[in-house]
Amino acid sequence: MQTRDFAGKPINILVTPPVNETHRALLESACPGGRFNYVPAKEVTEKDIASAEVIIGNVPQAMLGCASALRLLQLNSAGADGYPEAMPREARLCNSSGAYGLAISEHMLAALLAIIKKLYLYADNQKQCIWHDEGGVTSVEGAVVLSVGMGDIGGEFLKKCKALGAYTIGVRRTSRAKPDFADEVYTIEALDELLPRADVVALSLPSSKETNGLMDARRLGLLKRGAVLINVGRGSAVDGFALAQAANEGRVRAALDVTDPEPLPPEHPLWTAKNVYVTPHISGFFHLDETLNRIIRIAAENLRRYTAGEPLLNLVDARSGGRSGKDRAAF
Repeated sequence: MQTRDFAGKPINILVTPPVNETHRALLESACPGGRFNYVPAKEVTEKDIASAEVIIGNVPQAMLGCASALRLLQLNSAGADGYPEAMPREARLCNSSGAYGLAISEHMLAALLAIIKKLYLYADNQKQCIWHDEGGVTSVEGAVVLSVGMGDIGGEFLKKCKALGAYTIGVRRTSRAKPDFADEVYTIEALDELLPRADVVALSLPSSKETNGLMDARRLGLLKRGAVLINVGRGSAVDGFALAQAANEGRVRAALDVTDPEPLPPEHPLWTAKNVYVTPHISGFFHLDETLNRIIRIAAENLRRYTAGEPLLNLVDARSGGRSGKDRAAF
């Protein structure tokens, strides 16, 4: 790709995340002469998309059919579900992997501590004015923590658990060098052998043929009694009905920030399952200001690279929904 000549027609850039003035200045400094159109995601029209050469943000996939000028779509999400199939052939797709590790790993750790220290049970008791000792608890120190997914989110979670004294095991798609924060690393083929060892199993996986239904009834049955399952990737990785049954039988405890489907229907057994705690897919999003700051820094760098004809960060692989390029955003 050649560097753009802004003496000619400027690049039209559509920006949909809720940016502030600092964010705007960073984006505009990455593409001097670009024509920026700031439109909230819920207000985007087909006309906005049709004229954009670069889009920053998760626009409706159904509208991408009119994106004839699109050459780069920079998602504000780490996942890319459905976008590869909707993209114009000439356009490239990048995600915001690297932006969410801080917020989501802290959410995971908070949920884990609340479960093993029985804080959820005491919160329920408080609402009923019950003064009752719920008995013994466990610790992160000395626990075997298995992270299925070792990207930004899974890796940050393992780092935090390692710092608290856990024995950490990672599972990733491909075999690579073991990072310092992991005591052992395997590929997904070893999962069945690893599950019985784990006190905590954390899932931070994209949606794909390989991950859908990964934790089915059989694999849930491999977990040691009382193990904690945490899922922040995609709800489709877990059989929710099998998990509800396992939890009600006292075999598994779980913290779910994602479910299948979303929103979770009121009649779904996960709502009332024993020791299952559900949050409505909020561990990431923009609730932590630093998450949006990181998204904008990734977008600005990719905008600069796009105009300079350099390799892009976080290119999405159409098959897996994960990164396909060598360059990854890091903070």
